[in-house]
Amino acid sequence: MVVALDGTVLTVAQPTLRRDLDASFTQVQWTSTGYLVAVAGLLVFAGRLGDRYGHRRTFALGMIGFGAASAGIALAPDVGWVIGLRVVQGVFGALLQPATLGMLRAAYPPERLRTPIAVRTASIGVAAAAGPVVGGALATEFGWRAVFLLNIVPALVFGLLALASRDRQDRPYRRRPAADVPLDLPGALLLAVALACLVHTLVTLPGVTWSVPVALLVGAAFVRHERRAGSPLLPPEIVGSRAVGGALGILVIASAALNGSLLTCVYVLQDDLGLTPLRSALLSLPLAALLVAAAPTSAVLLRRAGARVTVAGAMVVLAAGLLVLARASAPVALCAGFALVGAGFGTVMVAATHVVVRQAPAESAGVAGGLQQTAMNVGPVLGVASATVLMDLGAVRSPLVVLAFVAATALPVCRTLPGGSRPGPKAPAPGTPAGGSDATHTDHGVERGPHSRSLRDHEV
Repeated sequence: MVVALDGTVLTVAQPTLRRDLDASFTQVQWTSTGYLVAVAGLLVFAGRLGDRYGHRRTFALGMIGFGAASAGIALAPDVGWVIGLRVVQGVFGALLQPATLGMLRAAYPPERLRTPIAVRTASIGVAAAAGPVVGGALATEFGWRAVFLLNIVPALVFGLLALASRDRQDRPYRRRPAADVPLDLPGALLLAVALACLVHTLVTLPGVTWSVPVALLVGAAFVRHERRAGSPLLPPEIVGSRAVGGALGILVIASAALNGSLLTCVYVLQDDLGLTPLRSALLSLPLAALLVAAAPTSAVLLRRAGARVTVAGAMVVLAAGLLVLARASAPVALCAGFALVGAGFGTVMVAATHVVVRQAPAESAGVAGGLQQTAMNVGPVLGVASATVLMDLGAVRSPLVVLAFVAATALPVCRTLPGGSRPGPKAPAPGTPAGGSDATHTDHGVERGPHSRSLRDHEV
């Protein structure tokens, strides 16, 4: 919630920041771009650090650093300091985000991950809904600096709580950090540069900058290095998994469709339909509400239908919502379109994230979390860039139709995801975890140590 709230409140406060610091539009854009570049480049390596040194430690360091950087930004004398400290904040944000998924993977047995991931997704939805309102109120009453002061107390509190708490190691699905987990520093450096240049390329579209050839060359060097490395940064059991690859691709597509459509709807509602910013925000509230509501529903759908059917159905709902928004002008139709988009995206996010985290071995949970967060950072940048180019080329609503088609292209990818569970015995086998609706799998599907296999497709 802290990270999601930080991004949404800053978006609302940027005009006030520009006027107060006498900054250019390009400089204000870099307060967001610098953060995104730092986060995207370091997420996977930060996840590997968590695998080696412990996810609680990296989460605590990330949280405390995130809060300290927020305090520095609130005191920044000019926009140059704001941009530099936002990059620093991005580094700490990269440390804490994969650790959240790594801690969940370590704290719950595999067959009970659905509900914690759903709660995590719901918290992001709450932050996304509250962010514009909170940011607008703070920026209006106290100025843009108050937006960054908002982060300090919760970041420090949760960081210190993570340092003070201890894992119980007496349960079979828990494991201690592995000191011998390889870091692969050359691979981490190559991947960080490639991803950072990729994000820079996307945010500068439709222009072509130096980052395009650098991203291609360094990306090729990274692939070559990983194939030859004895202990690669991306373990073969993760990058070689069709289910993980498909889930990551779907997350990129869904987040691109969501964020591209949100940018488009701002112009549709305010420029095309002539609505005020406040009324536009109120009409879009069903999106956040259904995103939150979809999270617990997704856990139930995953258990009953499996990831393949759940994600495919959710992508259809997401595409349908975009098509409704492409033609809607009445308030009821607009609210219905936003509701469909929120319900579809919320379900996809929970189900696809569940596949990524559960299919990954416990000793690589941080890397899996880093890949999931990378997808969730690259997708929005890609969606916003695509929507911007499309709006410049044609009608203001054209990106909604194109993004609906893009969402539909994820349907064939859904075939790579695990299907539903096979019928099992009515009575639970001895040793099966009791209590809670998630405990429906027999004991042979539970990982028992740091080198245990990933669960088979039919066991998800």
